[in-house]
Amino acid sequence: MDPQLPQTTDAYLERIGAGRPARADAAALRELQLRHLTTVPFENLSIHLGEDIVLEEDLLLDKIVADRRGGFCYELNGAFAALLRALGFRVTLLQARVHGEAGRLGIPYDHMALRVETDDGTGPWLADVGFGDHAERPLALGDRADQRDPRGIFRIAQPPAGSGVDGAAARDYGDLDLLRDGAPQFRLDPRPRALADFRAGAWYHRTSPESGFTRSPVCSRFTTAGRITLKGHRLLTTVGTERHETLLESDEEVLAAYREHFGVRLDRLPPEEGVGVSVSNG
Repeated sequence: MDPQLPQTTDAYLERIGAGRPARADAAALRELQLRHLTTVPFENLSIHLGEDIVLEEDLLLDKIVADRRGGFCYELNGAFAALLRALGFRVTLLQARVHGEAGRLGIPYDHMALRVETDDGTGPWLADVGFGDHAERPLALGDRADQRDPRGIFRIAQPPAGSGVDGAAARDYGDLDLLRDGAPQFRLDPRPRALADFRAGAWYHRTSPESGFTRSPVCSRFTTAGRITLKGHRLLTTVGTERHETLLESDEEVLAAYREHFGVRLDRLPPEEGVGVSVSNG
């Protein structure tokens, strides 16, 4: 799908159940992000089905809009950036490194997020539809105070001075830590990036046994009160602090759950044992 064509934008808006905003302001950005989070799933099924992942706007739009699939951060935020630009927002791609166990940072280009400028003089905003369980609303990128969101209390802050060589270098480059309820989520590099810059990160996450994405298939999206997730034959529903798990007995039930809860139509299930694929870098 050509991101420059008006019919592509119309189809994308239909995909997420949103109307065309009258102007590219903060209210429209909030609405578009929420609509995206509740309709387009965060999923890694392509990795386990042996499908290639190519970071080019037209192919991302083919997958997410025409094929009505989801994706992981590079795909979801890459496509969302194309939509926002078509609607008049000014968008910059940013790379981030995710905080892992014991605070260890992931690889460069571990995650893609978006810096969005609006035409109402607010922001700039940190928009993100590809980090799984994350903020429901865009976050004010220049605000260093707590930002309350339906999904938690978020703060954008400088890396702590005592965080070693990584922290010292990060502060020199102007990097920022995103925290949720006091826990660091990822470290954001504010320098502008191009979509092609994320190819190595995407290749790593779809091929490396060290990547969580190659270990097992997952499909998840926001709901109005929480989120719903399908992991293998387990359907998990979370509302607030309550979590309910349903075991789906047959493959047919799992395929039906993909269709019913995520709008994803598959002709076969991805293997549950975690089979990564080795493919050319897209």
